Parts: sequence; C-alpha cells; structure tokens
Amino acid sequence: LSNLDAQLRVHMRGEIEALQKRLGVTTLYVTHDQIEAMTMGDRVAVLRSGELQQIGTPTEVYDRPVNLFVAGFMGSPPMNLARGTIEPSNGALVVRAGSASLPIPADVARERKLEPWAGRPVVVGIRPEDLEGPREDGAPASDIAGDVTLEVVIDRVEALGANLLGFFTVDAPPATSEAVAEATGGGLEEVALITREGTPFCATFEPRSAIRVGDRVEVTVDTRHLHFFDPDTETALGV
Repeated sequence: LSNLDAQLRVHMRGEIEALQKRLGVTTLYVTHDQIEAMTMGDRVAVLRSGELQQIGTPTEVYDRPVNLFVAGFMGSPPMNLARGTIEPSNGALVVRAGSASLPIPADVARERKLEPWAGRPVVVGIRPEDLEGPREDGAPASDIAGDVTLEVVIDRVEALGANLLGFFTVDAPPATSEAVAEATGGGLEEVALITREGTPFCATFEPRSAIRVGDRVEVTVDTRHLHFFDPDTETALGV
C-alpha cells in the first residue's frame, strides 16, 4: 500500500481488514511498514534478516520490545535511545544519562529486575509520547510524582497537526549499534554523524504551544515508561 496516497492508504487498510474478518480466514500479511502491521494485525511478528525477533499483539510489541531492534523499529518517530548507568541513590535507583539523572520508580525497578544492574552501564529508552513538552497554558505536561523535567534547546520542529514534534540533543553517548542503525533505516556511519555531539531525542508538544528552533524549554519524562537494555546482548532487561 506504500504507493497509494495517504487517504487511500488508510481506506485500503480498512477494506483489507474488513475482508479478512468477513472471510474468517487466517491471513499472513507481509509489510515493511510498521504502521500497517500495528493497525491491521491481531498479532505482529517482527523479523530481522529472516530471523524472528518478537511476536505478540501490537500493544505488547510496542510497549515491551524484547531488544533494541524491535524498540527502534516499532514506533514513528522511533524510541529515543541513549547510553547511561544505573546507580543507587538514597535507597532507590536512578539512571544517569549524560548530565540527566532520572529516578527509577520502585515498581519499574522491581519489574525490570534492575537491582543487579546497579553500577553497570545500560541503554535507556523512552518513547517521544512519554517525553512531553509543557501544555499550552505553560503548565508542566505532567504532575505525577516521580516525573522529572529536563531543560533542553529545540533544534528542529515538525508540525503534525494533532501535535508538534520537538527535536533536541542530550549530552549522553548514543546507543550506536548495528541493530539500532537497521531499525531506524540508517547505516552506522550515518548514525555516528548524527550523534557526534550527543544523542538526538524527540518529544511531543501540544499543537499550539508555538515552540521554535532555538527555544529553551522544559520537557517532562514519564519515568514509569522507561525501557532498559543490555548494551552487550541488546536484549531488554526484565522481559
């Protein structure tokens, strides 16, 4: 469906899904477009070089990716990924990524089995929708206890109508790997050039927040939705 215009593409997705349900047959649909897979599939199987990486419902694959490849491939824009270190702090755990220190909620640390990783490097991930800019009235995006704000400088803005995407750079080492490069569609050399001065991140903003390139703003990190990966094996922790 990739050669169709946007409106017809959405219409055809609906037609194919309705036809499959009417016929009541198991259907295998192969696509390189993860939006098609997420919207049309009851279960999604992600393959890399012919090898099955993960299979599950669209929500399972999106919310609990089993490795860096799936994390980078599922989602548009892709998950923000950077290198960091898990450290103990006042009886809890935090992840330090560059100058940022993000407290890890106790239930997340327990679920992801992070205690043995204290003092060890990890790859930390956060999706753009879990990294939000201030609301239109200037109030923080979230008032949930434990969420933290980061002060960033906007490098690029993309207007999508329903929201704005604000791109900025964090001073943490990038999660450069062959899996990340394949998932996001770039070669290792291209990834290295993009992340030379840090790691590019993306956050969502309300559509009328009027952010501009060069603005210094605060973004809120929903720490309940942090993801953690082993930098050596590239597998997700606690999955």
